[in-house]
Amino acid sequence: MATRELDEAGLNERRQRAYTLCATVFCVTLVLTNIIGVKLFHLFTSGGPDWILAGAPWTLSVSILTYPVTFLLTDLVSEIWGRQRADFMVYLGFGVSLAMIPLLQMAVALPPSSIWSVPQYDIVEAAEAQRAYGATFANPRLLVFSSMLAYLAAQLLDVRLYHFWWKRTGGRFMWLRNNGSTMVSQLVDTIIVNAIFLKFGIGLGLVEIVPVIIASYLVKISLAAIDTPFVYLGRAFLYRYLRIEGHDASTPPLGT
Repeated sequence: MATRELDEAGLNERRQRAYTLCATVFCVTLVLTNIIGVKLFHLFTSGGPDWILAGAPWTLSVSILTYPVTFLLTDLVSEIWGRQRADFMVYLGFGVSLAMIPLLQMAVALPPSSIWSVPQYDIVEAAEAQRAYGATFANPRLLVFSSMLAYLAAQLLDVRLYHFWWKRTGGRFMWLRNNGSTMVSQLVDTIIVNAIFLKFGIGLGLVEIVPVIIASYLVKISLAAIDTPFVYLGRAFLYRYLRIEGHDASTPPLGT
């Protein structure tokens, strides 16, 4: 009897640690996204497909590298632990991002040391280094604000749409609920964050903003389709690692 209770306790601890790891990676990825997302870069530097944006290069935020990971994690957590745990992870990420704003402000406001320099970038004066530092982290405050609005709307919508498609299909066709939820929620996220950040953070006009939104969304839905096999692999691994057997696919095995 004691062995059985120990096994159950160990399994529950493993399941809790797995959820904690998912939530931790989610929050770290979200904070990293808000920090690096200020940079814009060109995809297809020599020109994109002629039938999209008239063949112009695609302007994207560097956040495209990390933010899709958060949607993959919300889908996996929804799949294993259910809507309540997924919602909690979303709110946790919101709180962490909110806490980042005053920390960034304090970091920029602190007076620089006179010995501070970045010689590898030919920055030899502390004042020059301070300006570069301030320029890097000035916009992230607005980026975090716009990102938080987009984040809450998109991530909570993603969780709800995921479970909506789950109920509609009776637990079948995970690819449908994964892509169906992510593609809609990513559209909401892309419009909100780019409209606010590019307009008020960088000062771009509608003519410049719309192509960024279109290009960003096309890349995001492409990544959503690409990550589908990883959602299947992640679920298979977690089912095995967490010893989930004989479960009715119509509901999450470890949640509601």
